[in-house]
Amino acid sequence: MAVLFVLGFASGLPLYLTSQTLQAWLTSAGVANAGIAALSLVGLAYTFKFAWAPLLDRFLVPVLGRTLGRRRGWMLAFQVALVVAIGAMGTVDPVAAPELLATLAVVVAFLSASQDIVLDAYNADLLAPEQRAAGSAVYILGYRTALVVTGTVALLLGDHVPWRVIYGAMAALMLIGVAGTLAAEEPATPAGAPRTLGEALTLPFLELWRRLGPRRVALALSFTALYKAGDYFAQTLVITFLVRGAQFRLAEIGAIYQALGFVGTALGGLVAGTLVARFGVRRMLIVFGLLQASTNLLYALLAVTGKSFPIFCTAVLVDNLANMMGTAAFVAFLMSVCSPAVSATQFALLTSLSSVGQRVFGPFAANVVDAVGWSGFFAVTSALAIPGLVLAALVARQPATVR
Repeated sequence: MAVLFVLGFASGLPLYLTSQTLQAWLTSAGVANAGIAALSLVGLAYTFKFAWAPLLDRFLVPVLGRTLGRRRGWMLAFQVALVVAIGAMGTVDPVAAPELLATLAVVVAFLSASQDIVLDAYNADLLAPEQRAAGSAVYILGYRTALVVTGTVALLLGDHVPWRVIYGAMAALMLIGVAGTLAAEEPATPAGAPRTLGEALTLPFLELWRRLGPRRVALALSFTALYKAGDYFAQTLVITFLVRGAQFRLAEIGAIYQALGFVGTALGGLVAGTLVARFGVRRMLIVFGLLQASTNLLYALLAVTGKSFPIFCTAVLVDNLANMMGTAAFVAFLMSVCSPAVSATQFALLTSLSSVGQRVFGPFAANVVDAVGWSGFFAVTSALAIPGLVLAALVARQPATVR
């Protein structure tokens, strides 16, 4: 569990550096809303990471793979590359060289998505069924800790320290992930692992099709794509809303949004682990999904009232509490669908689908804000959760698929 926390930290560290922290940087530099929203396309690597995941199931990384194994070898390679890429990203002026910054952000997102492929597969291979909810909660807590660091520290320092220093410090923190990888235990290579590239490309899909059947495969994929769609769409412009819509300063956002968000995440992980163990993953997906959908309305209320610290604090705490509960149950469900032999590809496919709301439709967020305002935008994000809730109810009726 300690190793999972550290690896979760390594997974979460790059995310904000190409999303919310980058939003803050570009907002402070005077970049227009449309330009900021368009940069959500940088994260398309997270959506399409299943395309190269078979390579990570099939091949060992040169040199490191023979020493550390199939999972840990790739983990270390991507972490070292991220140290270099994040540091380079911070040296670019977003106004003078926006194309270069976008290119480096794409590189960071690609390396981060690739690291996530291996880390997700590692967790799925390592955790027994009864450990998945708790293991997911610990991993996500580490992940959220990294978001606090990259959000709180960066936003608090953003008004006082050059962004190249901030991004350089974040690059150095990736070394924590390197230490976690070296301390981790390599899972045993399961029977049935792909022996050729052709098998690596086809086996993940054939295995899933044979085990679940066409109807349950379609249900699982649809549910995965839509369950978190509303939350991910809201995240596209949430920092920009807090600065331009609610009129909070970056330091205030860093102190409240990130700090209270961490508290909500920690409490949510504890609650999720307890309730899932008692009532089961599938039933809790519905309850937690309802909570996730309703919390975006608190941001809509903040947009109506204007700058209000009580509403802001309540929205952040409740939103992160519900989001953590939903995510822990959601990830535990995804693990139950994956086979250890090809878990990198199967988990990457599922998590790629889950990011559609932000990665594919994110550039349209600015248009929604222009059409209906900030309060309408967050009302729309709540409505986007309804299809996922309907599918959650259908998933809950299906027999569990435990590998």
